[in-house]
Amino acid sequence: MIAIDVGGTTIKGALVDAAGVVRATEIAPTPRPGAERTVLEVASRLAAAAPGVGTNPVAVGIVSPGIVDPGGVVRIAVNLDWRDLPLAQLAEDALGLPAVVTHDVRGAGVGELRCGAGIGVRDLAVVQLGTGIASALVVHGELVVGAGSAAGEVGHLPVIPGGERCACGQEGCVEAYASGGAIARRYAARTGRPATAEQIVGLLGGDADADAVWAEAITALGRGVLSIVALLDPALVVLGGGVAAAGDALLEPLRGSITGTLTWRECPPIVVSPLGAEAGRLGAAVLAFERAGIPVDAASWRRA
Repeated sequence: MIAIDVGGTTIKGALVDAAGVVRATEIAPTPRPGAERTVLEVASRLAAAAPGVGTNPVAVGIVSPGIVDPGGVVRIAVNLDWRDLPLAQLAEDALGLPAVVTHDVRGAGVGELRCGAGIGVRDLAVVQLGTGIASALVVHGELVVGAGSAAGEVGHLPVIPGGERCACGQEGCVEAYASGGAIARRYAARTGRPATAEQIVGLLGGDADADAVWAEAITALGRGVLSIVALLDPALVVLGGGVAAAGDALLEPLRGSITGTLTWRECPPIVVSPLGAEAGRLGAAVLAFERAGIPVDAASWRRA
């Protein structure tokens, strides 16, 4: 299958066989405007490469940022200048193959559910912590999409009254404090020194400003995850994205923050995704196989 992960910086594609083995890859910078043309070019190059690596793709799976409806239309993706883009239809017309398109975090949720931390779990929340923050919500084994295809936008829950203004226009959103971009921005505002979220994590315990910014990020994220836990009662919360690479520096205070608030029940397990940056691509591949009506044992892909 052809699996495409559309990011704000790069467009990553892969040919994935039924055993979950990646037979070929393609990567290209994400242009603005015109990202849709690059998506189709990457997919076409993979289709052309397929015979040489012994595979025969029969469908395309694409994960994209923005709001994506069930028909594969990207209603809006601000960072890509997309509005009402019929991406699934464009892919089908260009490649002559059936195509499926979903939200990138929802695709990561499919990856976790079928071949990641969520194997065998019917009620699951996958929270992606990257440049932005969003979640994929699984209830009784089914992804929650929502009436407007916008379910799971935990990053835009206002959790800090009178807090910093978010890019969405609200104040005090989870994303304005706990995304990778927000952590870097808030540290630079305090210190006048640029640093990435990863670098800030490395300063913890020896830099009071890093400690303060990180603590505020944990507070905001904890309130966002707490809302998911209180509303949906997931059996497991999986954290993905670049900020999740902080590991125990994130998990331990986050668990403590939520446990200290849940006076009437236990906090569900919170883990870092075992799939990392591959979750979206694997989810796209699973969806492509489903679109083609081909059953696969995706639970075995982690060992592929």
